[in-house]
Amino acid sequence: MKAMLLRQIAPIDSGPLEWVDLPIPEPGPGEVRLRVRCCAICRTDLHVIEGDLPRQKLPIIPGHQIVGTIDKLGPLGIDTGPPRLAASGTEAKPGLVLGQRVGVAWLRHTCGQCGFCVTGQENLCESARFTGYHADGGYAEYAVARADFVYPLPAAFTDVEAAPLLCAGIIGYRALRRCQLRPGGRLAIYGFGSSAHVVIQIARHRGCEVYVVTRGEMHREFARQMGAIWAGEDAHDMPVKVDSAIIFAPAGELVLPALESLNKGGTLSLAGIYMTPIPQMDYERHLFYERDVHSVTCNTREDGRDLLAEAAAIPIRPHATAYSVADANRALQDLKHDRISGTGVLVI
Repeated sequence: MKAMLLRQIAPIDSGPLEWVDLPIPEPGPGEVRLRVRCCAICRTDLHVIEGDLPRQKLPIIPGHQIVGTIDKLGPLGIDTGPPRLAASGTEAKPGLVLGQRVGVAWLRHTCGQCGFCVTGQENLCESARFTGYHADGGYAEYAVARADFVYPLPAAFTDVEAAPLLCAGIIGYRALRRCQLRPGGRLAIYGFGSSAHVVIQIARHRGCEVYVVTRGEMHREFARQMGAIWAGEDAHDMPVKVDSAIIFAPAGELVLPALESLNKGGTLSLAGIYMTPIPQMDYERHLFYERDVHSVTCNTREDGRDLLAEAAAIPIRPHATAYSVADANRALQDLKHDRISGTGVLVI
């Protein structure tokens, strides 16, 4: 198969992804193989490629927002009849059949037995493993995933529309939950990329006012087009106090002005997997009056299922820029330098 392979950590501007021929992967017990149709790009891919995250598997095929069709079932996995038991003894996700369109997201494995897993917090499992980081991802013609970690995709979305929902959408959805935004409340968003452009559609559908801080007039205009009441460049210019806030930009210096913009009792969620250092806080100015700060760590499968259901019902319409998978270096360069509105999607 053809794939974009990362052999060594390097700046994306050096074009480190190589277009190579690799053997087609075989699904193991309880797994399915997808013939990939497309895979959205993400800032987390940049953090993996450029070494912001601790190094794991190398060489690696990046990509964790995969849309494809099931073309092979692993041994003791599922077939077109009743669900069978995977090798672990757990039932594979029911209803998956050959030829079905499904999605694969960042979270690809948890132990299923620890205190986190059994209390609805599988995103905190110590044994969690991630697509395009611990195992090969979707910048390729084929990909393999555990059957119980793939998502059947609603027919409401095309392949290119569905791909951004599988990380940008899911993480945005969890960040929205973590910031405790009430229906009709005011939300501030810092950074207006792929996740933010999904979140604003959900928040607007729930009757909320949205205020956006982001670099670049292109992104501010995009935010206004998506329904933002106000969009500015400087976080200190926020025109109102808000009930909730989400920081999507990996910039720790935004935390303090975001906290200052919160009403008493407000909640800030930090949605990035990586963030630069946060400056020293002043307790009374930034945290007093029961302001809360909640980090966001990955997602649960429940988050994914709920996001896809609500997105289809609204319906969410992700904005995507399509690239050939062989142009993954260029797509990620465009992402790093803020030349994409919405989400970049690599099409096979």
